[in-house]
Amino acid sequence: MSFSPEPLDPDDDRPPYEQVARSLSAAIRTRKLAPGEKLPSHKTLTEMYGFARATIQRALRDLEDEGLVVSRKGSGVYVRNRTERPAGLRPYVEQAFSSQHVSIDFAGFSSETLHGALQEPLDKIRIGRLSPSTINIRILVPDMSVPQAAPVRKADCADDPRLRERMHDIMVGYTRSISDAISELSHLGLVAESNVSVRVHSGTQFFKMYIINEQDVFFGYYPIRPNKVVAQGEVVEIYDLVGKDATLFHHSTNDGESSGGAQQVEQARMWFDSVWNTIGRDFNADGR
Repeated sequence: MSFSPEPLDPDDDRPPYEQVARSLSAAIRTRKLAPGEKLPSHKTLTEMYGFARATIQRALRDLEDEGLVVSRKGSGVYVRNRTERPAGLRPYVEQAFSSQHVSIDFAGFSSETLHGALQEPLDKIRIGRLSPSTINIRILVPDMSVPQAAPVRKADCADDPRLRERMHDIMVGYTRSISDAISELSHLGLVAESNVSVRVHSGTQFFKMYIINEQDVFFGYYPIRPNKVVAQGEVVEIYDLVGKDATLFHHSTNDGESSGGAQQVEQARMWFDSVWNTIGRDFNADGR
């Protein structure tokens, strides 16, 4: 077995099983452990990491719950093939911040999921466990000052300015929070350079997409479903874009230059830049 894990951080205060799980998941994401490859035995992992067998078992259960590995009775634990189950976004975002130069492009509806995925790596920068030199985040969202295909009133599928105002406020809240958190890191001297840019476009956003360090892309669709919301003090039944728990599909340049994954990443970057540089309009979170 050629796999050799990266040394664990002695100052990491997370439980040992989480440290092992994060180490193995990073190895899977960077293809040090390839799809379909068998992981070292429990005994070997125990020797590699220096933790008890129970710790290794707990870490492997977490990886299985995350959809990164599969346990085959009597055979061992294997890295899942990419086609078996989509991977999670958060570990890839955290791994991106281990690089000196971090770039994240997001196209979607409100940036709520991006906001959540950034919290842990930003906390680690604050306490000195991660130390990127530059952070550049671009956020591309629909312009809620103009009518959209959704959200709309359920009764007649008609545009309702109150719904757009509600979504505008949600989007502003998350994008402003992301921008403030990244700016704080620069002001504290924890990151040499940082930038968060937001642009809007007039089209309805039916999918969400993340481009992480120009190497990994996550893509998922927003289903439209009935919902009830409060808009300006009134309960309104609507058809809404639901994306918080949307399934995300992963594509990576690590799959090889001629692979479908690498081509997906190239096309995603091309699409994002084309919209950003043409019909995207600068947006100030403190105004429209």
